[in-house]
Order: sequence, then structure tokens, then C-alpha cells
Amino acid sequence: GGIMGYAMGSMTGPQGRRQATRGGDFGASLLILFAAIMKADNELKKSELEFVKRFFIENFGANYAQERMKIFKKILDQNINIGDVCSQIKVHMDNPSKLQLIHILFGLSKADNEIHKNELNMISDISGLIGINPEDFNSIKAMFVPNTKGAYEILGIADDASDKEVKIAYRKMAAKYHPDKVSHLGEDFAKFGEEKFKAINDAYQKIKKERNL
Repeated sequence: GGIMGYAMGSMTGPQGRRQATRGGDFGASLLILFAAIMKADNELKKSELEFVKRFFIENFGANYAQERMKIFKKILDQNINIGDVCSQIKVHMDNPSKLQLIHILFGLSKADNEIHKNELNMISDISGLIGINPEDFNSIKAMFVPNTKGAYEILGIADDASDKEVKIAYRKMAAKYHPDKVSHLGEDFAKFGEEKFKAINDAYQKIKKERNL
């Protein structure tokens, strides 16, 4: 009931009328943010639905996932208001978990092997609303939107940083994104944490190789 109430309370009906909310739930927050990403490009894809379903099965179990997917399909038919959900996340979620949330939203966006510009803009908006700083957002973005300076962006530094700055940045990012910091949130969060941690290590190794460190 609380999940349904919060999910429905964060949507607006056909006439824009705010529906009553009856409490909060992290799973409901994810449903709303997932829906916002999927609707951003005005095209709902099966690969994205499968991503969402798999995420809830792995983190909350098959029964929970089945119930939430029914709600999710209703949410997809509504006008999504991410402001309230993001305000709740900003206040109640710790920073490592927020970072992993952005990582997961990028994973959803890339479920069809393409990150649409509108999806990228939506993730950027969500990132700002929940209090992620631009440097951290760009670091995560660089994992999914490759560019020639990607390794440096993953570490959150410019490509003209000194060797010492590279080493300091690596230690800082490795500590910030260590998988243990989000292990309490469930299997998928831990999995994404490990992917991010691996990307940081790979970026560092690439830079070391380029510089013969």
C-alpha cells in the first residue's frame, strides 16, 4: 500500500490532478525514475522493460517484481513528476547510493545499446536534483558515453593532470566507489558498484600505460 501510494502520489493524472500519497518506498522511487528515463525518448523498448524486471527480481525477488511491474506499466501511462521523488532521495539516500543510482539509470538507458540524447538529459536532470556534483556525474557518464578523454573523465581529472594528480585521483575515486559502500542496497547495486570500480581501475591502468608510469 505504501509503495502504491507513493508511486501514485508522485504522478499526475490526465487533468494534472495530484493524487494522494501515503508514504515512501525506495522501490517506488525507482519505478518512477525508471519510467522517466524510458519515456524520455518517446519510445518504450522491450529491452528496457526486461532490464527493469530483471533488476527487481535480482534485488527484491520474483513475487515483488511481478507486483511492481504491474504498477510500473500503469506509471508509464502517466505524466511523470520526478521532482518529489528526487527530493526524497536527496534527503534520505547516502551519497555512494546516489552515485550507484545514476549508474543504474545509465544502464537502463543503454539496455537497447543506445543512449538517446533526451535520456541523457533526463539522467543529468535527476543527477542534479538528487545532489550529485557535476564531476561525479561526468565520471559515470564517461563509462557509458565514450570519448577520447574518457579515462581521465572517469577519474574526474583533466588530461593534462600531473602524474601525482592522476595517482591521487585514482585513490580518491577507488575509495568513493568501492562496492562495499552499496552492498547493503542489494545484489544489483553491488554488481553495478563492481562495474564502476573496475572501470576506475581500467582507466587508471590505461593512463599509466600511456604515460609509462
